[in-house]
Amino acid sequence: MPDRAARGADYTPGSFPAALPAMTEAPATSATTPYGTLPPASPLPQRRPVSLPRLQQMREAGEKITMLTAYDATFAAVADAAGVECLLVGDSLGMVCQGLPSTVGVTLETMVYHTESVARGLYRAQGTAWLIADLPYGSYAESREQALHSACALMRAGAHMVKLEGGGWTAPTVQFLVERGVPVCAHLGLTPQTVHALGGYRVQGKTDQAAQALRRHARELQDAGAAMLVLEMVPALLAAELTTELAQCATIGIGAGKGTAGQVLVLHDMLGMNLGKMARFVHNFMQDAGSVRGAIEAYVAAVKQQRFPDDALHAW
Repeated sequence: MPDRAARGADYTPGSFPAALPAMTEAPATSATTPYGTLPPASPLPQRRPVSLPRLQQMREAGEKITMLTAYDATFAAVADAAGVECLLVGDSLGMVCQGLPSTVGVTLETMVYHTESVARGLYRAQGTAWLIADLPYGSYAESREQALHSACALMRAGAHMVKLEGGGWTAPTVQFLVERGVPVCAHLGLTPQTVHALGGYRVQGKTDQAAQALRRHARELQDAGAAMLVLEMVPALLAAELTTELAQCATIGIGAGKGTAGQVLVLHDMLGMNLGKMARFVHNFMQDAGSVRGAIEAYVAAVKQQRFPDDALHAW
């Protein structure tokens, strides 16, 4: 009976015999690979790598910035190929991927794991998207030094920028990180990590007092060096005014109207992968698309052409 290496019949994916028999002909190449992985040689990138100067140029030119969440290598590569400028490894993965009731239970170790996965997906596909990673709950509130330690872990995992939630007390932390070479995206309005303190998933900045506080925090964060600012569930008029006021900080809206410098959605939401009721600010781009890539391309086009969001349907 021929030995196991010669037969090759017992080969399983991921395992290799100690020695392979000599081959008389080169194996036929295949354009596909198993298990959702990427081809060994991806085409050259079709655009320049997205950078902070490039994002600022887009903001100044009035070109809308597109952002989606990504939690794994394959979806990251597809979103990049579809033209998304920014990918966010959001702590929303706690609810989307882990089944947690909120983002509070997500750990720094989990964020590092998913950031590494997304970064590998971009690298293998020669992706050019700007990669942002969330600092999870409890990883930056204790001290500025704790924030730097956590940020460094995410940057080593492949992130180009870190995102943190809240205003007021966070401004000195943002300045501390930026001065040490860590680009920061801030996050105001509905901040999911403090959803219990906010009393639920509610629109923020509706009263004059709340709007004034949000304006003050936004200016402080820009002055501290934040290059981007996510505005979540903020009245559209207020978000548009903040976008005009913040000349050095690109606003990214989610449920904040079309007047922001860019838009972000949770990937699974915009693909309709939700068994419950969709949030008001979500549109299912998959329903008219023939593929995931097609749905993401439709999202990019709709944001660029300012067809999404529609303030009458998706904002307050």
